[in-house]
Amino acid sequence: MTLERTPRRGAALLMALLGAGFLGNGVWMLFDAGRWFAAIASDTGAFNGHLVRDVGAAFCAAGVALLWGARRPALRGPLAAVAAVFLGLHALVHVVETAAGALPGDSWLGDLPGVHLPALVVAALALHALRAPAPEASR
Repeated sequence: MTLERTPRRGAALLMALLGAGFLGNGVWMLFDAGRWFAAIASDTGAFNGHLVRDVGAAFCAAGVALLWGARRPALRGPLAAVAAVFLGLHALVHVVETAAGALPGDSWLGDLPGVHLPALVVAALALHALRAPAPEASR
């Protein structure tokens, strides 16, 4: 393994881990919306199963995009960018609603590990992959 390939492998591993996490979260949201809401989002307002499942579908799509990108270096940038759009907009909604008082004031800290940080990491992965030269051999 050359030093040049190490960052790509690290990016692929990070994308795979995040993708699996997002896919798992999305599947939980789709198939057990009530328990997901009680465990994760009960402080955001009244339960709306349809909305939880809709967002779960978006998490599944982001997860699949990241898993696919982890396996296909030539597609890594565009697929990570697609996931970053959803994750970034989701994080922005949390920022705006917290600032407006629609979410509890301490949501900033609680949202950092599960909402804001993943959005920033995936955006950075996308930018890095889009700027990097295309791999010589796309699988």
